[in-house]
Amino acid sequence: MPTFSSSSIHLLSNFGRRKAEESMRPQPEPNNANYISPQNGSTRKKTKDHKVVIRYTECRKNHAASMGGYAVDGCREFMASGDDGTASALLCAACNCHRSFHKREVELDQPPLCDCSSTSTSTSEVENY
Repeated sequence: MPTFSSSSIHLLSNFGRRKAEESMRPQPEPNNANYISPQNGSTRKKTKDHKVVIRYTECRKNHAASMGGYAVDGCREFMASGDDGTASALLCAACNCHRSFHKREVELDQPPLCDCSSTSTSTSEVENY
């Protein structure tokens, strides 16, 4: 079993403390240039080849859960209550529920696999025998 002197333990604890202090420093702000967030609560992420569109649709909050039942309010689409970046932007203006209660749908806007609209320039001739 290895033995450590008090000075080596002190050095190890200082190393651990420095690593902890480095991880607690303020981190740079994330680059949100790739995100577009329209007023209706949907979010789009632009990628190299396609866009990802996230929409929030009908509310799924069970208002009768405390009584052992199941009842939803019928809100069909999430509508943000406030401007982007505010806490009220996460609340629905129609049903006053948090956005997380609404069904999340992810749509991929993918480019077509091939360009089928181009016309062929080659001609084929049929030989008569």
